[in-house]
Amino acid sequence: MKRSLLIIALVATTTLGAFTSRADTATNAPAAAATPATPPAPPVTIDQLDMRLKSVEAYFQNGDPTASLPKDTNGNFTAFTPIINTSLTNSVGSVAGYPGAGHNGWLMTSTALVLFMTLPGLALFYGGLVRRKNVLSVLAQCFLITGLVTILYVVCGYGMIFGGTGDMTKDWIKGIVGSPFVCWMMNNVNSAPNGNYSYWVSENVFAMFQMMFAIITPALIIGSIAERMKFKAIFVFMTLWMLLVYFTQGHMVWGVNGIMNGLWNGGAKIHGLDFAGGTVVHMSSGWSGLVLCIILGKRLGYPRDNFTPHSIVLTYIGASMLWVGWYGFNAGSAVAADVISSNAFTTTTIATAVGSFVWPMWDWIVKGKPTVLGFCSGAVAGLVLITPACGYVLPSGAIWIGIAAGTIPWFFCYKVKAWLGMDDALDAWSVHGIGGMCGAIMTGMFARTAANPNYGLHLNNASEGHPIYVTDHIFQPQLWEQIKTVGVSLVLFIGGTIVIAYITKALVGLRPTEEVEMAGLDINEHGEEGYAS
Repeated sequence: MKRSLLIIALVATTTLGAFTSRADTATNAPAAAATPATPPAPPVTIDQLDMRLKSVEAYFQNGDPTASLPKDTNGNFTAFTPIINTSLTNSVGSVAGYPGAGHNGWLMTSTALVLFMTLPGLALFYGGLVRRKNVLSVLAQCFLITGLVTILYVVCGYGMIFGGTGDMTKDWIKGIVGSPFVCWMMNNVNSAPNGNYSYWVSENVFAMFQMMFAIITPALIIGSIAERMKFKAIFVFMTLWMLLVYFTQGHMVWGVNGIMNGLWNGGAKIHGLDFAGGTVVHMSSGWSGLVLCIILGKRLGYPRDNFTPHSIVLTYIGASMLWVGWYGFNAGSAVAADVISSNAFTTTTIATAVGSFVWPMWDWIVKGKPTVLGFCSGAVAGLVLITPACGYVLPSGAIWIGIAAGTIPWFFCYKVKAWLGMDDALDAWSVHGIGGMCGAIMTGMFARTAANPNYGLHLNNASEGHPIYVTDHIFQPQLWEQIKTVGVSLVLFIGGTIVIAYITKALVGLRPTEEVEMAGLDINEHGEEGYAS
C-alpha cells in the first residue's frame, strides 16, 4: 500500500514539474516590442480634488454627488474635465454617475428580503390559517400573483408609478394616473441611478425593489377572501386591480410628482407621508379585501361550522419570516444604507416587539389564555402600523404605535368583525386595512424633525407658502394631512374594488360551485392535496 502511494506521489510531482517548466519557458520568451508610452494625464487641480472629496462625502451622506459641480442655469455641467465618472444615462435621459456599492448592495438584499415575505412567508402564514383542504389553494394563489404582477409591472407598472421626469404633461391624469407608455417594458431602465428616487442606487435595482411591494400587496387581499374564490376569478380581478388601483395609488403617494407625495413634491395637493406603504400596500389590500369579501358573501357554513386554522405551526413560521423580511420592506425604503434606514430598522423592531406582546396580553385578560396566534397576529399588526411611520418617527413614537397595533386590530378581530357579520376570513381587513389606516394617522401624530432631515425640503419649508407641518407635537399640522391622505385613498380603494369585482363577476364569475367549495379548492382546482391521507 505504501509503495503504491509513493509511486502516485512521484508521478504527480513529475507531472507538476513539467507544467512548471513549460510556464517558465513561456515566461522567459523574448519580450515583444515596446509600445509607445501614452502621454501623462494632466495634473488634478485643487478645485477638482475638492469636488471629488465632496462627492465622496455625498456618498456617505446619501446626497447628490453632483451638487458641488459647476452648472449653468439649466442644470447642465460646465466643467469640461469630468470630476466623477458620469458615463451612464438613466431612463429620463440624464447623465448619471456610477451607483454606490454599499447602497446598491443593501437594496439588492432588501429586495430579496421583501420577496421572502411573500414566498414563502405570507404563503405559509395564510396557509396555516385555512382548513387543510384549502392550504394548496393559498400557496398557488400567492405564486400566481408573483408571476402575474411581475409581468404587469415590467410591461407598464413601473412607468405608471415611477417613470418619467415628473413632467405633468406625460401623466394621463396629472399627479394621479401615470402614463403606461413611459418606461414601457422598462425601456432604458438600467444600472444608472435615477436622481428622482436615489443618487446612489441603480434604477433597475430600485425598480425590482418596488416590484416586490407590488407583488405582496394583492397577495394580502387573499386573506379576506380565502377558501371561496375561483382561481380564474382571482387571475382576472388581480390583473384589473393592479392596473386601476395599485398603480394609481403608488403614483399619487410615491411618484415624484404625485399629488400626495408630501416629502418630495413641493407642489403636492396633500402633503402626505407614507414611508414604506401604509396606504399603498396595507390600506389598499385591507379595504379592497373587505369590499371583495362582502360582495363574495360568507363561506359555506360560516360561522356555524368549524373554521379553526389547520396548522398554527405553519402560521408561526410564516409570521417569523414576515418579521425578518420586513426589515428589507421598511429599512430598505430609505433606498440607502444611511441614518434614515437605521432609524427605520430601529423603530420597526420596537413597534413589532411591542405589538407581539400587547395582543396576546389582551387574549390572556379577555379569553384566559395567551395564544400563539395572538403573538403572531400582534407581530404582524406591529409591522403594519409602523410601516408608514418607520422613517419619520423616533423610538418613543414606535412604542405608542406598537401599543396601538396590539390593541386596535385586536379589538376589530375580537368584536367588530362579529358585530358587522362579515367573513373576513383571515382578518386581513382588521390587521391591514384598519392597521394601515391607524399607522398612517399616527405617522402624523408622532413624526419628529429629529427622525428625518428631509422634512426641510418641502414639508417644513415656509418659503413655499404653507405652514410648517412637522412641529414635534401630537396635534401638529401633519396630522390633518395624513387624515386627508387616508380619505382620498379610501375613495379609490372602495370605489375601484366595487367596479372591478362586478366586472370580474360578469366575465368569469366569482365563486366555485357549492360542491367544489365543500370538497376543497386544492383537489378540485389544482388536482393536488397538501397532505397525504
